[in-house]
Amino acid sequence: MPIKLENVAIAVRDLDATIAFFTDLGLTVLGRDTVSGEWTDTAVGLDGNHAKIAMLQTPDGHGHLELFEYIHPDAIETEPTRPNEIGMHRVAFSVDDPDESLEIAARHGCHPLRGVATYEDIYRLTYVRGPSGIIVMLAQELKPSGS
Repeated sequence: MPIKLENVAIAVRDLDATIAFFTDLGLTVLGRDTVSGEWTDTAVGLDGNHAKIAMLQTPDGHGHLELFEYIHPDAIETEPTRPNEIGMHRVAFSVDDPDESLEIAARHGCHPLRGVATYEDIYRLTYVRGPSGIIVMLAQELKPSGS
């Protein structure tokens, strides 16, 4: 059976602020909704599930992020994820200019974990602490791998 990645879903504190961050980086909002009812309780596994959601898409049309702001049950605050924790590590995006992307992120109060690194003259990349503590990797391909 063929399989394809549909989207990555992330629960956030503030849907509007998170949408603003990702749209400023270049993603597009495909749609927004508020979902609740038996079907969401069953699908998500939470009784009384009620959330505001948004689906975002990368400019190439292949990558999708689904953002959730829970109305009920209450969202559970956690410590920001660290790169070496088990579980969801980060979401990564190819960008034309990491420095420009970092300027955009900074306008949202989001900053790199350390700085911008170069991997074997192939990529310039950085990890940014985004809204709701999401780790976002921004990577610029310097030359195609295998060249």
